[in-house]
Amino acid sequence: MNSLATAHNIEPTATELAVQPIERIIRLKHVIELTGLSRSTIYDRLNPKSKRYDASFPKSIKLGTMLNVGAVGWIESEIQAWIKQRIEERSRPLLS
Repeated sequence: MNSLATAHNIEPTATELAVQPIERIIRLKHVIELTGLSRSTIYDRLNPKSKRYDASFPKSIKLGTMLNVGAVGWIESEIQAWIKQRIEERSRPLLS
């Protein structure tokens, strides 16, 4: 490979990757694995009419095309942030 081709194919360094988080859409199966919640619980947390509704739970985004109209996903970083928030809330003292 010549030096000109090498100059145009520079891979980002680990530091550059750490600074620029990669946004990724994940499907329900992965959300279930990350949160430990069941499918029905996840959808209940998204439904304002449910007694298990959680306004802080990340909203799904539509992925649908003409072939799979109902496909949805979640932004992985939003799910991770929600999990982190649950952990932080665990550490806070309860107000009485």
